[in-house]
Amino acid sequence: MEGTGDIRTKIGFTKKDLMSRVSILLLVLMFAALMPLQAQHPNVMISQSNNPNEPAICLDPKNPDRMVAGANIENFYLSTDGGQNWSEGILTSDYGVWGDPCIIVDTAGAFYFFHLSNPASGNWIDRIVCQKITDFAGSWSPGTYTFLDPDKQQDKEWAVVNRASNEIYVTWTQFDDYGSTSSADSSIILFAKSADGGLTWTNVTRLSRQAGNCIDSDLTVEGAVPAVGPGGEIVVSWAFNDSIWFDRSTDGGATWLYDDIFVTDQPGGWDFDIPGISRCNGFPVTCCDLSGGPCHGHLYINFSDQRNGTGDTDVWLVKSTDGGNSWSQPLRVNDDPPGKHQFFTWMTIDQVTGYLYFVFYDRRNYANNATDVYMAVSKDGGATFTNFKVSQSSFIPSSSIFFGDYNNVTAHNNVVRPVWTRMSQGDRSIWTALVDLSLVGMEEEVVNLAAGEVYPNPATGVAFFSYKITRPKKVRISMIDILGEEIAVLADVPLKPAGKYVERIDTRSLNLRPGVYMIRLEAGGSTAKKQLVVVD
Repeated sequence: MEGTGDIRTKIGFTKKDLMSRVSILLLVLMFAALMPLQAQHPNVMISQSNNPNEPAICLDPKNPDRMVAGANIENFYLSTDGGQNWSEGILTSDYGVWGDPCIIVDTAGAFYFFHLSNPASGNWIDRIVCQKITDFAGSWSPGTYTFLDPDKQQDKEWAVVNRASNEIYVTWTQFDDYGSTSSADSSIILFAKSADGGLTWTNVTRLSRQAGNCIDSDLTVEGAVPAVGPGGEIVVSWAFNDSIWFDRSTDGGATWLYDDIFVTDQPGGWDFDIPGISRCNGFPVTCCDLSGGPCHGHLYINFSDQRNGTGDTDVWLVKSTDGGNSWSQPLRVNDDPPGKHQFFTWMTIDQVTGYLYFVFYDRRNYANNATDVYMAVSKDGGATFTNFKVSQSSFIPSSSIFFGDYNNVTAHNNVVRPVWTRMSQGDRSIWTALVDLSLVGMEEEVVNLAAGEVYPNPATGVAFFSYKITRPKKVRISMIDILGEEIAVLADVPLKPAGKYVERIDTRSLNLRPGVYMIRLEAGGSTAKKQLVVVD
């Protein structure tokens, strides 16, 4: 026993100590095992003021740190650091503000906030209003409107910018008499455009060949979201009578197809019930790939429905490779087993990478009404989808509290920002996530320089720089001196096809003195550098 005591003294702890430390180790291992199950995308609460809901969000492709969001009924939010911090304010207009926020940005970096009206002098939702802000230190314009018929109601608008012409296109639903059950009253889809930054609106045109009723349900034409095609075509889809419909203009909105194109069925319609949600819809969202990649020009429509039963709402995607003339069968976006609800979907396309991003509420992890926020991404034009959770905690909504009609998402060059409404203790708030693509295996591919080189190196007079890119990308190649200053731009290509390339560097014409330089390659979201030694 004496020897045992000696050993215990040398080790420095007793059996009780050992058990305690083992318990601590087990707890650490348990937490480590649970960590991958937790959302790791930082969540940012944009606001909980003024009971916000039905949010929209948009970033500036020329400066993705600049973002604008909006929420019912009159809330706006500004960020200059990529969505990490937000300022907020209340939108006012001469025509009133009554929700349905839609945010877009033009090629000059001006943001537009579209919404419904509620004028002091006029009628409720009698027009679609557009307000503009060019400088975050300034204020929103008083607003213009697309069209006015004082005896009718204008509802559920959405807009898009043609980035080739900077024209703005907007589509919406017009009601003869909102809520009317009379067969004499109908609803139709309208279109308007602006060629002067939202100052004036022209080409107000009826799109939907079929008219719906005014009840604001499945037999109402609704959910029109426009997009721009590769040749400047304006394309749009909407929901009506348990189906999705499509229309197209090739002349800037002056004329449209004589007959709307049937896209797919939407069993159960666009207006369906979700437990704990006061009302829910599966409106279609139309997007077009303009990335220059392998799916360039493909059209996509994202929607949700209950074709698999009222207890199993799913998110769907259809696509067209011929400009909308024909469409694929619906592809299921959510990848969970059958039997749970996924709803309030929205999609966007990163026009640099061509990736499709979806955001939706998801109940796959629970037996009650607890709700997460999930995203899905497709790198291959909708052939496959990767689902991942972005909300850090679930919430349980209440059917007595209005959640709006949609969430939203914006993306550019691997900057991805969804936005959604959540509820806690009866209060609503809106949130975004700083999506980290590396956590779901979607990090930007590193530019491949391993197979390339700078030769000869050291160089006298002329050197060559070889590199490889695996996807079409914007490519910029520059020379950097020993102080880190850029001294020359060797190439700047808006979109370079995938492949292997060699860049010729004439050191004498660039006036490079003997010394050490860096060749910097920027391709998409990647940056790589190679050293070049100039000896003469």
